[in-house]
Amino acid sequence: MTVLKPRSRLISVRLSEDEYCALREMCSSTGARSISDITRDAMRALLGGSAREQSLDGYMGQLRAQIVSLDEKIDRLAERVASSRIEAKE
Repeated sequence: MTVLKPRSRLISVRLSEDEYCALREMCSSTGARSISDITRDAMRALLGGSAREQSLDGYMGQLRAQIVSLDEKIDRLAERVASSRIEAKE
């Protein structure tokens, strides 16, 4: 794959072990390919301002809605399982 904008600049930042672990965990939870990608996105958000924040807010809103929907489905399934067990005992 051809890189359209090659990355030729490097910055160095010292992190505590806790900060580094938090970044690694954030990579896993957000699906970022690497710590570099997630820090680059965070840097763009700081430099780019609200457009990125609105995009992230929208994405988080979708995730929250999906979680609520899944939670409701789990509750309904749990009720069905419980009623099936009661019917099976009778």
